[in-house]
Amino acid sequence: MRIIIPFAILLLLFSKVTHGQTLVVNVDIQGNNRTRKAFIEKIIRLKTGMKLDSSLIEQDIYRLKRLPSVSHAYFQVSRVKEGEAYHVVYGIEENFTCIPFASVYTTTNDEFAYRVGLQEFNALGNNIILGGFYQKDIFDSYAFHVRAPYLFGKRLGMAWSYQNLTTQEPVFLDAGIADYRYNNESFEVLGLYQFGLRHNLEMGITLFTEDYQYLFGSTAPSVPQSLKVDKYSYKLHYSYDAIRYHYQYLSGFKNAINVQYVLSANEQQLPEFIIGFNDFTFFKRVGRKGNWANRLRLGLASNLKTPFAPFAVDNNLNIRGVGNTVDRGTAAIVFNTEYRHTLLDKDWFVLQSNIFVDGGSWRNPGGDFSDFGDNQNLRIYPGVGIRLIHKHIFNAIFRIDYGHGITIDSSMGIVFGIGQYF
Repeated sequence: MRIIIPFAILLLLFSKVTHGQTLVVNVDIQGNNRTRKAFIEKIIRLKTGMKLDSSLIEQDIYRLKRLPSVSHAYFQVSRVKEGEAYHVVYGIEENFTCIPFASVYTTTNDEFAYRVGLQEFNALGNNIILGGFYQKDIFDSYAFHVRAPYLFGKRLGMAWSYQNLTTQEPVFLDAGIADYRYNNESFEVLGLYQFGLRHNLEMGITLFTEDYQYLFGSTAPSVPQSLKVDKYSYKLHYSYDAIRYHYQYLSGFKNAINVQYVLSANEQQLPEFIIGFNDFTFFKRVGRKGNWANRLRLGLASNLKTPFAPFAVDNNLNIRGVGNTVDRGTAAIVFNTEYRHTLLDKDWFVLQSNIFVDGGSWRNPGGDFSDFGDNQNLRIYPGVGIRLIHKHIFNAIFRIDYGHGITIDSSMGIVFGIGQYF
C-alpha cells in the first residue's frame, strides 16, 4: 500500500534521517507532454539512490516553476511497501510556449507604429528560446535571437542575437529639437552561468554600428548631421532572483546589475564610455487576490555632453503616459509602484486591475547630480490599468495602462504592451 505523506510531516521525517535510511528508489516525472523528460532529469538535483532530502525537493520545485515551459510544479512522496524506501513524483503543469505577439503604439510624431513577432520558449523540449520580430516605426526593423541557458548542463548556456533596428529619434539641442533617422545593427554573443539556486551571471560582447542621419528640426554647429560609428561593448549582467511564482502572483525580490563598457572604432568620433544600471524589484502578496509590485532603477553613465545621451524618458521603458522618448540623460532614478488585484480567476483566464504611480528624474548630459532636483527633470505619473492573462501560455499578459502626469509640463497617454510592465 502507498501512503502519501503531507509536506509538514515529510519535513519532520527528513530532520530525523539517520545513516543509511530513507533512500529514494525512483524519481518519476509526470505532466511533461512537450518538455523532454531527459531535460527535466538533467536540471533537477534529486536522483535515484540518494537519501530523501526536503531541501533538494524544495529547490527542484522552485527551479521547475521558473522554467518558461512550466506554469506550476508540485511533488508527491510515497513509501514503498514497509521499508525506508520512497518513491518521488515531480508533477508539472505546462505552459503553451509558441507565442505570437503584437504591440501597437504611436511614434515620436504621433504616427501609427507596431511590432509583430513570434517566440518559442521550449524549442526541442529543452527550454531553448527562439524568437524574432518585425517592427514598423516609420522605418522597417527586424531582429532574431536564440537563448539556450541549459545548453551545456544545468548551469551553463549561451545566447545569440541579431538586430537591425531603425527609428526616428528626437535629439535635444540648446536651440530646440532635431529629428534623426537612427539605425542600430548589432550582433551579440553571451555566456550564461547559474551558480547556486538564485544567482545568474551573463557575460559577452556586442558588435554594433550606430548610424544617425539628420531629418529635420533644429541644428547646431557642434552636432553633426550625419554620424556613423562602429562600436563594440563588453557586457556583464548579474542577478539574484528570490522571487516565488504562483500563477499570476509573485512574492519576494530580485536584484539585477547591468554594466557595459562601450568602445568606438574611431575614438575621435565618440570616446569610450561606461553605462550601468541596477534594478531592484520587490513583490508582496496582499490577501488572496492582491499583489503589490515595486521597481527601483538607478542608472549611471559617463557624463558626456552629447545630445545622444543613453537614458531615455519613455512610455515603454519607465514612465507610463509621458510619451515616446521625450528627454534624455546620463543618469536616472526611476521608481515604479503598483497594486495588482485579481477581479476574475477562471481555469485558464485571469482579469486583473492595476493602480500605479511612476516617477523619476534624470541628470542632464554634462550636468551634475543636482539636476535630479530640477522641476524640469522630475516626472510623476499616477494611473490605472488592466491585465488580461492566460494562465497556461507563458507571458501571455496583455496590458493597457493610462498614465496622467501631475508635475510641470506633464502629458497623459495610454500604453499597450505584452507582459507585466516590470
